[in-house]
Amino acid sequence: MSNVPSPQNRKPRVAVVFGGRSSEHAISVVTAGAVLRAIDRTKYDVLPIGITADGRWALTADDPERMAIADRKLPSVEQLAESQDGSVVLPVEPANREIVYSEPGSVPKALGEVDVVFPVLHGPYGEDGTLQGLLELSGVPYVGAGVLASAVGMDKEYMKRVFTSFGLPVGPYVVIRPREWERDQAGARRKIVDFASEHGWPLFVKPARAGSSMGISKVDDLGALDEAIEEARRHDPKVLIESLLTGREIECGVLEFEDGPRASVPAWIPPVSEHAFYDFEAKYIDSAEGVVPAPLTAEETERVRELAVAAFEAASCEGLVRADFFLTDDGEFVINEINTMPGFTPISMYPRMWQESGVSYPELIDRLIQAALRRPTGLR
Repeated sequence: MSNVPSPQNRKPRVAVVFGGRSSEHAISVVTAGAVLRAIDRTKYDVLPIGITADGRWALTADDPERMAIADRKLPSVEQLAESQDGSVVLPVEPANREIVYSEPGSVPKALGEVDVVFPVLHGPYGEDGTLQGLLELSGVPYVGAGVLASAVGMDKEYMKRVFTSFGLPVGPYVVIRPREWERDQAGARRKIVDFASEHGWPLFVKPARAGSSMGISKVDDLGALDEAIEEARRHDPKVLIESLLTGREIECGVLEFEDGPRASVPAWIPPVSEHAFYDFEAKYIDSAEGVVPAPLTAEETERVRELAVAAFEAASCEGLVRADFFLTDDGEFVINEINTMPGFTPISMYPRMWQESGVSYPELIDRLIQAALRRPTGLR
């Protein structure tokens, strides 16, 4: 097949894996399109592999233009798959990195070895340590955080617990676990009402393990609570409730260099007048503009960069992280969350922050791939 590289003078082979089973499927496709467009083809051989919404690994067209949001319509792996029933298989055997493609009724075809995987998946079944675990079993190096850091970065409850244990400032929150809601909804409501009595309304109700602002609701009173919980539970049976923090939303990128992690210049996410908060529509459909660098004092900039690197280290991250903060009205930074595979299009905040820090988008991709190639799989 045309996807098999020539063995002579073979360049490192990068499998860009995207899509997936999470509600962030489309955003992952958009991210992959940007990466495929910018990756240096003179330096790397590239194999795009999409994971469909039902979990099939598909060989896809290497066509970034079809991966963009067009006319407010979101792309999908199904639209890009070269076959509707063919599948790609990665052997779970460290001594064998050969990718195999098969279709029903046909002899499986070898697609050659893969040297590194660039997993641009967002959300569960990709960014949460599950794919990273598969790649560890397979012995294939990959870009970004390992199993533990990926899992911590996806589960907002345990992320906050880790940060608290390392002395990082987090905002007030309460968690409703699946069994709590299923067995005793009245008790769960009382727990939330008690939380609101202490910290005030409005509250933000969100899936504990989702991203891209999927399933988040701003709740002003008890009457809207059940609907918000059910909306969050469409994405994750575990629900996180946070109090309102007034102030400015500040983001900061962390990138692993040869001598350790460094922080970018920070960005400010100004309020979007048409949206109650920085939700999915504001981020991806209406393309809310962040301000880079953020209008902060030198002391505030230094502080948020220190906290971003501290969060990276606390969660044992590798490769990259976008750390999201609130700068409260009393001048204190509170960390909201980290993203171990943040939005990665050229207009996404993470690449923009590094562009302003002197690292171009193609160089950013190259640095991440080179770091992954240097790093072994297994305990490290």
